[in-house]
Order: sequence, then C-alpha cells, then structure tokens
Amino acid sequence: MKKKKIKKYKLRRGIYILPNIFTTMNLFCGFYAVIASLDGNYYNASLAIIIAAVFDTLDGKIARATRTSSRFGVEYDSLADVMSFGLAPAILMYLWALKPFGRIGWLAAFLFLVCGALRLARFNTRVDEIPSDYFQGLPIPAGAAMNATTVLFCHRLNISGNMYPVVILVLLYILSFLMVSTIKYNSFKKPELFRKINFNVLVTCILIFIFIAALPSIALFLLSLLYVGSGPFNMFRLIGKPNPENTETETQEEVVQ
Repeated sequence: MKKKKIKKYKLRRGIYILPNIFTTMNLFCGFYAVIASLDGNYYNASLAIIIAAVFDTLDGKIARATRTSSRFGVEYDSLADVMSFGLAPAILMYLWALKPFGRIGWLAAFLFLVCGALRLARFNTRVDEIPSDYFQGLPIPAGAAMNATTVLFCHRLNISGNMYPVVILVLLYILSFLMVSTIKYNSFKKPELFRKINFNVLVTCILIFIFIAALPSIALFLLSLLYVGSGPFNMFRLIGKPNPENTETETQEEVVQ
C-alpha cells in the first residue's frame, strides 16, 4: 500500500515539472536578455524577450491542459516575469536609448520595472475576482514586447536609440501607466476563439502569419502597438454607451416599483 502511494506521488511530481520547465526557460531568456544588453547586443536581447513571452504563454496553457496548475507555479511564473518582462526590458531600454538622460533615464527604466511588479502583484491577489475574458491593465509581457519590438523595428530601419531618446522616454512612461491602470485588455481566453470561426477570420489569420514571416520586425512591432493601443481605444469607444449591467439593474428596480 505504501509503495503505491510513493509511486503516485512521484508521478504527480513528474507532471508538475513540465510547466515549470517552460517557466525556467522563460527565466533563462530574461537573464540572457540582461547579459546581452550589458554586452551591447540589443538585437539579441530583444529576441530573447520575445522568446521569453512565448515560453510564458506556453507554461500557462500546458499547466491548464495537463491540470497541473499550482500555487507554486503561479508564484514561480510571477518571479520569472519580473526578470524577463520587468528587469530585462528596463535595462535594455536604458542602455539602448535612455543612458544620455542620466538620472532621468534610469528612473524611467525603474518606473517601468516597479509598475510591472505592481501589476503582477495585483494580478496574483485578484486572480479569482476578475473575469478571465480580459486583463485589468496592460499585461507586463505585452509591455515588454512593445519595448523589444521597438528595438527590433528601429534595428530594421537602421535607427539608433540615441536618435529619438525622448520618444523612448515617453513610451516607457505610457507603458508604465497602462500596466497599473484599470483599462481592460482582451485576454484571448474565450472558448469561442478555439471553436468555430468565420472563414474570413481564418484567411485574415493566415495573412497575418505570412506578414510576420516576411517582415518579422515590422509585423511584431505593429501587432504590439495595436494591442497596447486597443485598451485605451476600447475604453474611449465605450464612453457614453449604456452599461448592460446597469441597464438590467434599473429595469429590475422599475419592475419592483
């Protein structure tokens, strides 16, 4: 009887290792991005951050698919995200473009880091309260991807970070604000997305993949910019429109009266 329990424990322990391996790869890419930035290899650092975002997406999906989600995995993933999507892009942007600003430059990079950490802490404490259909505030991987794809985009056009440092400074402030804001961002976790889709949507997805394959630096930059801007756009679009929940509540009150 004891042997069976030991075998079952070992099997379960082996399953839980799987998503944590992807989280470790996420952490490894973030650490490499820091090293590459310190060596002045900003292109490879940006690629490492993008790859870290891929691993970050996979570890969560694998954990849910194999039913191996755990509190340990959530905390470990958050710690890895602070490195890969907080510290790594902050150092990258400071060394690439903000160093001439001196104290103002590294303070802007630190602001991005601390806002990303606050965003993760808020997410972990309110993960059961907020619907999974959307994120509250810009996800930190999206903020890091915006920084990384900006470097890749400028590298593709032979633009140095020192040419427009003010733009990068403003970008970091905007991303920092969006991460700690309450603006809603689509999480793309709706089950309908993975069921039946319109034929035109399928064709659009194929064209997007072709665009990414043909011009990866430009395509990834535009997609990141589109997602970052989608939150404020939807917020302003919904201003003035009646809230369905409030309308339903008012209708119920009228019936009671």
